Amino acid sequence: MHLRLMLMPVSLVFALCLSSAGQAMAQADREITNSIGMKLVLIPKGTFTMGSPENEQVGELSRELDEPQHEVTISQDYYLGVYEVTQAQYKKVMGENPSSFQGANVAERDPQTGRVLKEIDSSNHPVEMVSWQDAVKFCQRLSELPEEKKAGRVYRLPTEAEWEYACRAGSKKAFSFGNGVKSLSDHAWYRENSNLQTHPVGEKKPNAWGLHDMHGNVGEWCSDWYGEYPIGAVTDPVGPREGSCRVHRGGSWFFPEAARCRSACRFGIIPPSGHIDDTGFRIALSPSGVPK
Repeated sequence: MHLRLMLMPVSLVFALCLSSAGQAMAQADREITNSIGMKLVLIPKGTFTMGSPENEQVGELSRELDEPQHEVTISQDYYLGVYEVTQAQYKKVMGENPSSFQGANVAERDPQTGRVLKEIDSSNHPVEMVSWQDAVKFCQRLSELPEEKKAGRVYRLPTEAEWEYACRAGSKKAFSFGNGVKSLSDHAWYRENSNLQTHPVGEKKPNAWGLHDMHGNVGEWCSDWYGEYPIGAVTDPVGPREGSCRVHRGGSWFFPEAARCRSACRFGIIPPSGHIDDTGFRIALSPSGVPK
């Protein structure tokens, strides 16, 4: 034993050991990996300004009218998937892969003849062609896996407020990395660089909280119905009680305008049963295991 430890009272040595163990546990809990290999990172509770300022503009496009700024408090820590749910993960839980971008649709082809030059493994591409209902069912089935039940984990979709809070990662700019459009290609797959298809998750730079592809690749379902934001400061908003379309967030491989990839940009045009090839999802988890 180190001489300094030998000279310390036993109670103090024990306290120091407990403190070190606690710190190690806290460090480990900042990121978890579940039974099918999905990584989630702890998002700390806090207060932020949701929406965009009236003068926010990226390129030739100004912000949308459905983005009024308002103060939102997220009162509890929560976990969010580091990556969008992949085709392989979806198939492992649901037994099928509905994605458009697999097989021949992602193969490398001769630009002149169209002949397939190389097959591409799309298992690590984000799943798409999944409805909001499909995404919710995935969360339910994932929660029912034996190891997940044993760990007390109940998965869900993030609320729209949780999604934007995590996307911003403390940023008040148009993007999590600032306002510069030139940097978007370093962080996102969108029409400018996507070759009009999805790409493996995690290839672009993460935001300050370690989340990848928040600004592109595929749009992501949130739990909320789409509707007007509340007026004034709110805590843990969950959206309107009813509606016709569910919110999806984040840019995608499809959008040609960088402005559509902004942190505050919202989409509410797809009903819960709708499927589209540029929309997928990522999972959320409350530390207690109890969904909101």
